[in-house]
Amino acid sequence: MKKVLLATKNKGKAKEFKEIFGEIGIDVITLLDIEQEIPEIEETGSTFEENAAIKAEEVANLFNMPVLGDDSGLEVDALEGRPGIYSARYAGLEKNDQKNLEKVLNELENMDLTERTARFVCALALARPGGDTVIKRGTCEGSIGFKPVGSHGFGYDPIFYPKNSERSLAQYEPEEKNQISHRRDAIDQMVKWIKEEVLTEGN
Repeated sequence: MKKVLLATKNKGKAKEFKEIFGEIGIDVITLLDIEQEIPEIEETGSTFEENAAIKAEEVANLFNMPVLGDDSGLEVDALEGRPGIYSARYAGLEKNDQKNLEKVLNELENMDLTERTARFVCALALARPGGDTVIKRGTCEGSIGFKPVGSHGFGYDPIFYPKNSERSLAQYEPEEKNQISHRRDAIDQMVKWIKEEVLTEGN
């Protein structure tokens, strides 16, 4: 497996994957590198893992090559795991980061810090033509603060405090965040699996 297609048009995500997979000799290309238009993929799963697999498998079938697909979001324990797979559109059909995090803060109103545990989750799926889809789940444990703080990052970063940190994720420099992120956790697990199960076979 010398080349893998990452099912994303996100340049930041592409850079992170290219760097890490490059270290083990695997070339990562993305949908930005593909001239062919692909149809919108409906993420109809009920979990991060199901949505990541749907994305990876559909694109793998289209291009007949190994494909990585991911799905990620925020789970808040006091909200029974919400916003979960609906993280991007928690406050409505239009993606609005500010309204999404405000909705979470409103739902946690009057709860103290011990009740505000949460985690970012990333499910990363590797689909290979003729092979089983492999899925790794990465997490970044932490808690929800009481107001947005920080100017870096996006989404729920301004209200999420990684475990044992006094800074919100939006106060982390991008390089710092990438070292502890849920996506990095999932990528590291996938790279470990590829090294042990794929590269050792010479595939």
